[in-house]
Amino acid sequence: MDHRHYKIHKPYGYLSQFINNQDRRRNKKLLGELGNFPPETMAIGRLDEKSEGLLLLTTDGTVSEHIRSKSIEKEYYVQVSGTITDEAITALRAGTEIAQSSGTYTTLPCSVHHMAEPTYLGPPHRKRSESHGPASWLSITLTEGKYRQIRKMTAAVGYDTVRLIRIRIGDVLLGTMKSGEVEELLIRQGSERV
Repeated sequence: MDHRHYKIHKPYGYLSQFINNQDRRRNKKLLGELGNFPPETMAIGRLDEKSEGLLLLTTDGTVSEHIRSKSIEKEYYVQVSGTITDEAITALRAGTEIAQSSGTYTTLPCSVHHMAEPTYLGPPHRKRSESHGPASWLSITLTEGKYRQIRKMTAAVGYDTVRLIRIRIGDVLLGTMKSGEVEELLIRQGSERV
């Protein structure tokens, strides 16, 4: 079987799935609305409904497992409320304790640094009012992906995540893709690189 692989710029408000199997969330937007994908296509990892950016899709479970492993970096641009302190960034880098369904978990050390606002990624879903005060932008690179991990990490150091955009998975970049765009990728069988 020839497998197929895609990168998409997941828009804000979409679920990272093709089938809505939850009764209480009937009118949600699903990935299948963004393109004509083979029936066996699956999302590699997830971005929550309020997050946007790079999402990879595949028909190959082996590729999915490799990309979700801790050997592949995932980079995010994160806007948080307030002017974030150096102490908070140091705490994020070292690992923070977050709540999980099985109890608490201390995140692995990661790369975190200040950055300028990334204007090339398009406007946010909802414009943030200046009356809400200042905001800061961070680049956070992880090798893990717990449920809502970045939102929980920034909350643990006292800052709410306002906007979350994944811009890189391994060597695959979101680049200048517009929200909702889809590109087919060529991933060589047995390749250790993404």
